[in-house]
Amino acid sequence: MTKKVSTKHQPRGLSFLYEDRDIIVVDKVSGLLSMGSAREREKTAYFLLTNYVKKGNPKSRNRIFIVHRLDKDTSGILVFAKTEKAKVFLQGEWQNFHKKYYAVVEGVLPEKEGMISSYLAENSIHRMYSVKDPEKGKLAKTGYKVIRESKRFSLLEIELLTGRKNQIRVHFAENGHPVAGDKMYGEKAGVKRLALHAASLCIQHPHSKKEMTFTTNIPGYFNKLLHYQTK
Repeated sequence: MTKKVSTKHQPRGLSFLYEDRDIIVVDKVSGLLSMGSAREREKTAYFLLTNYVKKGNPKSRNRIFIVHRLDKDTSGILVFAKTEKAKVFLQGEWQNFHKKYYAVVEGVLPEKEGMISSYLAENSIHRMYSVKDPEKGKLAKTGYKVIRESKRFSLLEIELLTGRKNQIRVHFAENGHPVAGDKMYGEKAGVKRLALHAASLCIQHPHSKKEMTFTTNIPGYFNKLLHYQTK
């Protein structure tokens, strides 16, 4: 992918993958919110990129629009629109775009390739869980393939077929293999960060309608996590 990126005013915690008049595509670090919460409004990708498009001018009418989000502790590819028209198009087509993740999960999976499917619902403390009744939850489908494994962890390539909140984390936790470092759905002592990364995204450009694919590497920490466990 040819980069069209201005280096001035680029915020920390976000590596720019692509930018044009319609979209900004970045690689977000683990620990940075995608958008504001009740507790934090400024240390977010949305706030930082809003300042970026204003180029230091608070009176600028330039702005960005939220298309999707990643969990705070998930790293990887994040797309923002620079016009409302682009946002509406991308959100309308989002379920049709191809999304690939990498994750390190606890344990060794008996099936090295497969599909996890369930209906996800949210409880009063914003924790997601699977339900059997389709009227009480939203369909979530997660495809996976084991890339490498050690005695304690497995590195997975994951295809996100739907985009539900915490979908990957819930599916693997409920199957007895929570994502390493997941403090909500299953914690492993000694893991520094949530081992989940949005690695590849294929979209249709909102203006040109051309297919565009953005990719990033597996975080080095994921490989170290497996390496340490094989010693």
